[in-house]
Amino acid sequence: MVLETRHLQVVRAVAEAGSVTRAAALLGVSQPSLTGQLQRIENRLGGLLFVRDRRGAVPTPLGEFVLAKARQVLPAMEALHHESLRYNAQGEEQRRIRYGAVPGPLMAGTLRRLGEQSPGEVTLRTETSSAMLVQLIAHQALEFASVLDHVERPLRLGAEIGSRVIAVEPAMALLPESHPLARLPEVEIAQLADATWVVPPMDDNGLRECLLRLCAEAGFTPRIAHETEATGARDLISEGHGVGLGQATFRDTAGIAVRGLARTPLSIRHILIWRRGVPGPALVEEVAAHAAAAYTAAVARSPAYLNWLERHPGYPAGADLPGADPERPPGPRGPAPADSGGLFRR
Repeated sequence: MVLETRHLQVVRAVAEAGSVTRAAALLGVSQPSLTGQLQRIENRLGGLLFVRDRRGAVPTPLGEFVLAKARQVLPAMEALHHESLRYNAQGEEQRRIRYGAVPGPLMAGTLRRLGEQSPGEVTLRTETSSAMLVQLIAHQALEFASVLDHVERPLRLGAEIGSRVIAVEPAMALLPESHPLARLPEVEIAQLADATWVVPPMDDNGLRECLLRLCAEAGFTPRIAHETEATGARDLISEGHGVGLGQATFRDTAGIAVRGLARTPLSIRHILIWRRGVPGPALVEEVAAHAAAAYTAAVARSPAYLNWLERHPGYPAGADLPGADPERPPGPRGPAPADSGGLFRR
């Protein structure tokens, strides 16, 4: 077997992911397939590259040596690839667009608009983890991704990742319609001290951390009884098994009341990310415009959020991530511009 660039990419992915299972997800292959490939690479190089156990994969001395070389070679090869594409004048805009998204307002709407406007193929990969999507962008498994974080707990992005904040919105309380607090337009977090909570099983988007902080500030520890993804959470909350926190653009669901949190203690950012130097500037602007249009449409479908915005006219409807995209100066945080009022209100 001749050692190739893709083999070095495997070594780098396993080292950065910390496990073969997670690296397989990043590379879009099965875990047994990646394990077999790693074993063949180790056989070719004459020794183990990682010590693997239940805790993950840790590089051996040989692995550290190969990894150091891979980190020298791979950036140069990637740069050669992208410069060759530009030199050949085919343009990144003509390539297939692989789009990733966490569930939310930028997922299906952006995909539809890309499919209608892009000359090439557009594909979608959904992940519940924003951190996973950041890694997929970093490893060039995707061209663009829509992720979310919380203003109070920003997502960590490497210098190689370009980003644009599409919208900032308040986190909302999700209550069963039969809950006594559902009669109120807004609720205090302290009023939910006796509630049973439904939260996502993964915490890398920061929701659980933010919930614990809010509750601690209100003087209680939340009783987290159920951990499930979005579909399961809808079912549990609508049937009265608990309460949760959600996005302002949460779709109308029978049995669920979407209510604002008093004094807006938690804000969510919807962010478009890409790897710098891979999509051209024109394509970045085009995709960002599609994402903004998708968000506007999602707000128009969210009566609870529209009502909330009418009561909070000074809330920022969007902002740029300071310092995240030097090619576009960061915008101010504050009230939505006057000409955007029709986009975010009735």
